[in-house]
Amino acid sequence: MKKRVLGTIKNELGRDFVLEKPKDLSFGHYATPIAFSLAKEFKKSPMFIAQELSQKFSQSSIFQEVTPTNGYINFKLSEAFLDEYATWAIGNEQSYAKDEQSETILLEYVSANPTGPLHIGHARGAVIGDSLCRIGQHLGYKITSEYYVNDAGNQVELLGLSLYLAGREHILKAPVQWPAEFYRGEYIVDLAYVAKEELGLDIFDGEKNIAKLSEWGKDKMLELIKSNLLDVGIVFENFVSEKALYGKWNESFKKLEHHGKTYEDGGKIWIRSTDLGDEKDRVVVREDGRPTYLAGDIIYHDNKFQRGYDRYINIWGADHHGYIARVKASINFLGYDESKLEVLLAQMVSLLKGGEPYKMSKRAGNFILMSEVVKEIGSDALRFVFLSKKSDTHLEFDIDVFKQEDSNNPIFYINYAHARINQVFSKSQKTIKDVLHVKLEGMSEEAQNLLFSALLLPEVLEDAFSSRQVQKVTDYLKNLASSLHKFYNENRVVGSEKEEQYLKLFAMVGLSLRVGLRLIGIEAKTKM
Repeated sequence: MKKRVLGTIKNELGRDFVLEKPKDLSFGHYATPIAFSLAKEFKKSPMFIAQELSQKFSQSSIFQEVTPTNGYINFKLSEAFLDEYATWAIGNEQSYAKDEQSETILLEYVSANPTGPLHIGHARGAVIGDSLCRIGQHLGYKITSEYYVNDAGNQVELLGLSLYLAGREHILKAPVQWPAEFYRGEYIVDLAYVAKEELGLDIFDGEKNIAKLSEWGKDKMLELIKSNLLDVGIVFENFVSEKALYGKWNESFKKLEHHGKTYEDGGKIWIRSTDLGDEKDRVVVREDGRPTYLAGDIIYHDNKFQRGYDRYINIWGADHHGYIARVKASINFLGYDESKLEVLLAQMVSLLKGGEPYKMSKRAGNFILMSEVVKEIGSDALRFVFLSKKSDTHLEFDIDVFKQEDSNNPIFYINYAHARINQVFSKSQKTIKDVLHVKLEGMSEEAQNLLFSALLLPEVLEDAFSSRQVQKVTDYLKNLASSLHKFYNENRVVGSEKEEQYLKLFAMVGLSLRVGLRLIGIEAKTKM
C-alpha cells in the first residue's frame, strides 16, 4: 500500500521524498514535508508549494482527499483503493505482505555453549533471531540461519570434568575434590547416569576418560539445546563447529599478518585493534602458542565472509558488547568490509512469579531454564513476551500475567480477537468467499480507520525488519486487536444493514492478525 502511494507521488515529483504517517488519522493516512525542502529551490513559501502540489496530486484515483496544512501535504486514500487492496489480500493470503529482495543475509544467533540446557537469557536472543529470520524471508530476503557451536576450549573440558566428578561422587560413591569452577545443577548428575548407561561404568575410572566424556557430553547437550529450541518452533539451517574451524587458524593468521595488523610482545601475538576504535589491542596467540577465544571468532568470521553474503547479522547477549569493536577490527584486518556485519544485543531477562523473583532452577544450577518457562506459560506466550520490547532494553515480566484470560495478557487478547472474528462468521453462517465481492465503501470513519490499520501489516513488517526491531510487530498486533474489540463492542455486526461489509472488514483484520502472528512463530487460535 505504502509503495503504491510512494510510486504515485514520485511519478509526479520526479524525485525521492519522505512519507510519514500522521498520529491523528483525521489529518489523513499519510503526509509529506517535501514542500519545506523545495522552498529554497523554487524560492517560494512551503505553504504555497504545498497548495500547488495538493491540486496536482488530487487528480490521482488512489487519493480521496489531498490537503495542504501548514506546509505539509496530507493524503487520504480513497475507499475504492483500500477496498481493492483488501479484496486482493483476503483472496491471496499466501502472497499477502510478501516481497522480493536480492540481498543475502547470514543470521547467527543463540550460539550458547553446549554445556547445559538453554536458560531464559539464551531464549530471548533465540526468539528475536528466529522471528527476524521469518519476517525477512517472508519479505523476500535470502536469509540463512546459523548456530555457532562453541565446542573448543575450556568450557567443554570443564563439562567433561564435571561429568567425571559427578559420576564418581553419585554413582561410584567415591570421595571427590571439586574444583573452584565446575558446572552445577541436577542435569550434570542426570547426564552422568546416562553416560554410565551408554559408555559403561568404566568411563568414571581414571582421568584419562575426561576428554571422551567432554566430547560425548557436548554432543548430548547440543541434542538437548536443539530439543529446547524445537519446543518453541526454532530450527536452524546450519550448525558450525568452532573446533572444526580451528584447523584453518594458520590461513586466517596469515591474512592478518599480510595486512600488517599483528605484532609480538611479551611472548604473545597481538592484533592492533586500537587502530579501529577498540579500547586496547588484543591477544590472539598465547605464550604457549594456543589461539585465544578471539582467534576462534576471527576464524569463524573469516569463514563467514568467504561465503560471500551481502550482509551478516549476529545476535549476542548484552555481556558481549565489548567484543563488537575487536571483532569488527579483525574483519577489517582480514581484508573484508566490516560494515557488512551488524551486531544486535539482547539484554537480560528478569522473571517474576506473583510479583516475586522467580526461583532459580535446581536442574540448571544458577539459571532459570527456558523449558521450565515454556511449561508454565507455553511457547506462544514466551515468544510474544520476548519480542515485546526492543532487544537492547532490559525485560522484566511476571509469568502469572500470561496465565490470565483478559486484556492484561496480550497474547490472549490478540488470539481472542482472531477467534472472535471466526465466531462472528460462524454466527452469520457466511464464509469469507461469500463477502469477498462486497465493496468497502460508504462505511463510517471508524470502520475505514480499522480497515486502514489492518492493511498496514506489510509496511510494519518492512519497518520492523529494516530497523531490526521486532517489537514493532507485537505492538501493531496489540493495537489492531484492541481496535477490533472496540469496534465489535460499539457496533452490531450480524443482522445489521452493513453485515457483509463488516464481515469483509473483519476478514481483513483476521488476515493481518493471523499472518503477523505466524511471522513471529505463533499460530493464531480460531476458538477460545
